[in-house]
Amino acid sequence: MIRVVLADDHSLVRSGLEQLLKGDAEIEVVGMAADGAQAVELTLANRPDVVLMDLQMPVLDGVEATRKIVEADDSVQVVVLTSFSDTERIVAALDAGAVGYLLKDTGPEDLLNGVRAAARGESPLHPKAARQVLTARTRRTSPTVDLTPREFEVLGLVRQGLANKQIARRLGISERTVKAHLTSTFQRIGVLDRTQAALWAERNGIS
Repeated sequence: MIRVVLADDHSLVRSGLEQLLKGDAEIEVVGMAADGAQAVELTLANRPDVVLMDLQMPVLDGVEATRKIVEADDSVQVVVLTSFSDTERIVAALDAGAVGYLLKDTGPEDLLNGVRAAARGESPLHPKAARQVLTARTRRTSPTVDLTPREFEVLGLVRQGLANKQIARRLGISERTVKAHLTSTFQRIGVLDRTQAALWAERNGIS
């Protein structure tokens, strides 16, 4: 069962999403938040697998709420669900720790698939968001990638197919530290997930 918290300041949107998700036997809605602060509170209290996060909310916006959630519990997968598709907001949300970015014009089945994908550790991205992110990352990526020796080690183990827990055990560091190295590495080499990172490592002869 995939446990989900919904965060949106519009009650009609929350109700509609709740009905959609409740119609899927694999998904359970464990909390609904009307603002960013409540989203953080409900997430830490209920420990869901996935949070569907709106961006523009009172008290605390979606980007800051995402950052607080990920800092407190990086096992929670935050997927932004919003009507905004500008590059600045998309990149800000992903930099804050969101694993996915979906637009509110996403079809019902695509939204359900996005929740399932996030729960599996994947990164669901609306096609429009994906294009903008890749463009932004390309602009930000230097031709000469400057990784630390430890980041090269972690990247090499990702290429070998090791999970974060296995990498942590192999290197004698915490799983949280592995995730921090991966976040930094993804930004520096301009990729969005570990699959792309593994392909990048293979292309560049890192093992």
